[in-house]
Amino acid sequence: MSLSTQIMDEIKIAMKSKDTVALEALRAIKSELLLAQTATGSKDEITSEEEIKLLQKLVKTRKDSAKIFTEQNRMDLAEPELAQVVVIEKFLPAQLSEAEVEAVVAKIIAETGASGIAAMGKVMGLASAQLGGTAEGKTISSIVKKLLV
Repeated sequence: MSLSTQIMDEIKIAMKSKDTVALEALRAIKSELLLAQTATGSKDEITSEEEIKLLQKLVKTRKDSAKIFTEQNRMDLAEPELAQVVVIEKFLPAQLSEAEVEAVVAKIIAETGASGIAAMGKVMGLASAQLGGTAEGKTISSIVKKLLV
């Protein structure tokens, strides 16, 4: 089942249960999917990798907003953002723990023979491609820095 179909089904369920937070998050996903599909000028479905990147972007945006709201002592605005994160994350693949990400990055470094911070771009590219959607870029980046220094 495509992501668009799943989202439409979830929107119907959220409407019936009058879950406004879930409905808002699901509509945001649907909107981003439609924008991504029409950006290329064709009505073709976007790939699953593009869908995952899109969902990760939505999660990151909401987490950043919630962080800013929390710093400004506006919990009334931060809580709905965090609730939307939970709804959006249901459509993402299971996230790896830091230890699992570190093991993959260490393996990549050993295979490529990378050393020093100058090789960070090369390792980041390989790690991001291999971990594709199962870890946040920020987590991967911090682990690569730690292992290359």
